Amino acid sequence: MSKTKLSFAALLIGIAVATAVPAQEMLLSAPEPQAGHVSGTVTDDNGDVIPGATVVLKGDAQNEQTAVADDNGGFQFNNVSPGSPVEVSIHAQGFADWKSTPLVVNPGQFALVSDIKLKFEADAVSVTVTASREEVAVQQVRLAEQQRVFGFIPNFYVVYDHDPVPLTPKLKFELATKVMIDPVTFAGTAFLAGINQASNTPDYSQGLKGYGQRFGAIYANDLTDIMVGGAILPSILHQDPRYFYQGTGTTKSRLLHAVSSPIITRGDNGHMQPNYSSLGGYLASGAIANAYYPETNRGAGLVFSTFAVDLSANVANAVIQEFVLRKLTPSVRNR
Repeated sequence: MSKTKLSFAALLIGIAVATAVPAQEMLLSAPEPQAGHVSGTVTDDNGDVIPGATVVLKGDAQNEQTAVADDNGGFQFNNVSPGSPVEVSIHAQGFADWKSTPLVVNPGQFALVSDIKLKFEADAVSVTVTASREEVAVQQVRLAEQQRVFGFIPNFYVVYDHDPVPLTPKLKFELATKVMIDPVTFAGTAFLAGINQASNTPDYSQGLKGYGQRFGAIYANDLTDIMVGGAILPSILHQDPRYFYQGTGTTKSRLLHAVSSPIITRGDNGHMQPNYSSLGGYLASGAIANAYYPETNRGAGLVFSTFAVDLSANVANAVIQEFVLRKLTPSVRNR
């Protein structure tokens, strides 16, 4: 090769080297794009944190990362390549999987994934709530206290629940007191006192004084009956003073159930037994009446007549309860 050609080739090589070196130095000296960060807090629909959830950052191969939420539900991904879209997906036991919308992190940005609320998975969570027998009894009494025939006449002593729990002594006294202080009880007593006033029974005087005495006698009879037969004796003897609606079966079986209810009742142990509480209440009502009835009406006859009247009234009431009153009690008609 001639010197001219060698010189020309050397010149070309020199030019190439001279131009390449600065470009390489420029490339090496250019700064790397600063990595981004992605963080967030895992919570449920109620805003409670969910520790231990598995959090996955998805994007290109360089951005694939996995983390576990800490005790405060928090997570953070570092070294996230900027400029490439990424998604955050979360999995936690008992919750439906959650996924974010795509997001792009800028260089050096701390991106916060907000509003992470995992929904409970319907088939994944089974919650069993148990209540004490006393709590169930309280709720049953609260329902009973809403039972009113035609919407206003108390009908508290009827149980429509086919799985009732026994009443505590406190609830037995509460139910009895609720009946005795109800305005409808006073209105009914006033009505019966008027009837007795018209028939001059018992042998009180006429006029306002006699009406007041008859009102007091009727109210005292009912008070004695319900407190002794519906609270005191049931608490002592562990018996349930309520009527248990049957509602199913033949008419004959329902009629026998109703007619026998003042004589046979359910014990707090769930077993059927003689209704000593109600029978004792009838007798106590008649016996105590001797303390305030006119002398001409006192004696054993008053005791047994009161017993017979109360027993007959409760039998009639039970039959009406079984076949009629549920349809006339709005709070239980559609229960």
